[in-house]
Amino acid sequence: MNRLSWFNAVSLTLGFAFLYIPMVILIIFSFNDGKLVTVWSGFSTRWYGELVQNEAFLDAAWVTLRVAVFSSTLATVLGTAAAYVMVRGGRFFGRTLFSGMIYAPLVMPEVITGLSLLLLFIGIGLDRGILTIVLAHTTFSMCFVSVVVSSRLVTFDRSLEEAALDLGCSPAQAFRLVTLPIIAPAVISGWLLAFTLSLDDLVIASFTSGPSATTLPIKIFSAVRLGVSPEINALSTLMIAVVTVGVITASLVTKRAMMKQKQDEMAAARAE
Repeated sequence: MNRLSWFNAVSLTLGFAFLYIPMVILIIFSFNDGKLVTVWSGFSTRWYGELVQNEAFLDAAWVTLRVAVFSSTLATVLGTAAAYVMVRGGRFFGRTLFSGMIYAPLVMPEVITGLSLLLLFIGIGLDRGILTIVLAHTTFSMCFVSVVVSSRLVTFDRSLEEAALDLGCSPAQAFRLVTLPIIAPAVISGWLLAFTLSLDDLVIASFTSGPSATTLPIKIFSAVRLGVSPEINALSTLMIAVVTVGVITASLVTKRAMMKQKQDEMAAARAE
């Protein structure tokens, strides 16, 4: 077993410090009693209480949560279907164009994506609101889901599907009963990635949102331009806590699914 060298240990420590020390400072100062975010005045939870009473932030948080859930779910369905077509579709007319259109948002600047979607919504006469934000987030997050699911489908053992077809399953039943449960960890990971991208997006949402629908990143950005307040530190701390809980839960669910899959494969091997 290779030991961790001093150079790797120092690099790892500096990397984690660069990433997480600012978050730790933010969390600490969210419990600051004073209004100054850089001067410690004593421990207090007053800003969390004021945050709960701030209707503007609460409304923006509710809009952001709804948009993230709807867009990530829609992106997961479309991205999984696109990945299945690219991996299992073989050679078909327009495959190169189809793949390019799927992967284009990966390299497209968000400003260009947001501006093009804004012009599209104006051209078709669609009022900007929650629906336009959901469509925009689905457009740019679907490609990430497709990449994650495609990587799992490439290594998928197709003999399992063939066995299900030989036993009388239709292609749809084989996908639902055999393929989907096996690639479920990748699908869940794609959904979580799309959810995180939607939750974090500022640029595209600023182009496609309207007066009746303001997401939380837009609200925070607008508030920060006037100066950082302790309420923003408290809100950011809550967001970090929610993301941390989500990541831990997803890791446990994925680990349990992989363990169940291994147990099923071992049981099937013993039966043979």
